[in-house]
Amino acid sequence: MDIPNKIVDNHGRTLDYVRLAVTDRCNLRCFYCMPEEGIDYLPKKQLLTYEEMERMLRVLAQMGISKVRITGGEPFLRKDLMGFLHRVHAIEGINEINITTNGVLTAPHISELKELGIKSINLSLDTLDRERFFRITRRDELDKVMDTFHALLAHGIGVKINAVVMEGQNTEDIIPLAQLAKDYPVSVRFIEEMPFNGGGNNHPVLNWDFLKILDELQSAFPDIQKVADAPHATARHFVVPGHAGNIGIIAAYTRTFCGTCNRIRVTAQGGLKTCLYGSDVLNIRDLLRNGETDESLALSLLQAFGNRAKNGYEAEEQSQLLMPSFASMSTIGG
Repeated sequence: MDIPNKIVDNHGRTLDYVRLAVTDRCNLRCFYCMPEEGIDYLPKKQLLTYEEMERMLRVLAQMGISKVRITGGEPFLRKDLMGFLHRVHAIEGINEINITTNGVLTAPHISELKELGIKSINLSLDTLDRERFFRITRRDELDKVMDTFHALLAHGIGVKINAVVMEGQNTEDIIPLAQLAKDYPVSVRFIEEMPFNGGGNNHPVLNWDFLKILDELQSAFPDIQKVADAPHATARHFVVPGHAGNIGIIAAYTRTFCGTCNRIRVTAQGGLKTCLYGSDVLNIRDLLRNGETDESLALSLLQAFGNRAKNGYEAEEQSQLLMPSFASMSTIGG
């Protein structure tokens, strides 16, 4: 078969963006992502090899995927990540590579990331207070994260701060984090808390939803203004006149952006997710190791994309029938 050069799902949404988890391991223990004791990490042989990831990305690039976001776990925990990034950069059709990281291990690689053409890094940072950082992450690593923050800016790499808003934990950090956009050309994005903590718990009680976060921001910045969002953006963006950067809010729990979703996820073990809230719909690792050709892999992918849930609620309902507890965000892929 001829591999199509554009992917359109069964709801008419074009897919051109893959989030690829290169590891399920993390060096932090953020309570909203995994239990304090951590999770049972997969044996290395169960993870996609770099060679398998590259082959998968070449097929996806032929099908119209042009943007790759590298996630984890913490991607910089995986050995030879930089070598892998160089090879992904060389894949025809991949026009943009971005990375989501907690920043603890990132700083030594920033010069090379700049040389490679990485234009944007998502930096997970839920507080600027050292004690609260330790309470949330169970690790005393805030200084390293801030070193990464400043080094990225010094190298001219775009920075997006991802802050999960959690009642009783860091709501007092909303304004201090937003103030970063006053002095620095960064995008500070506040994310509704999601239920992916690896403990099988029920949904959090979401008191701090999009509207309450926005109300908090408006109380501190009365002249905050809505600005146009890029196509397929998950965040709704705002600016404060005179500030160097912008502020975003991601309705990850209330899921208001599903209608324009252009992304898929691949977990570190090769599980294809066509929705964050859904179960794996295909295991790419198994297909590759069972001798599938590129053409047959593309066909399997097309079948999965043609049966995509309409939105996160439908995907969650389908997923709960198969797996009633929630996985760790570390295993889902950032």
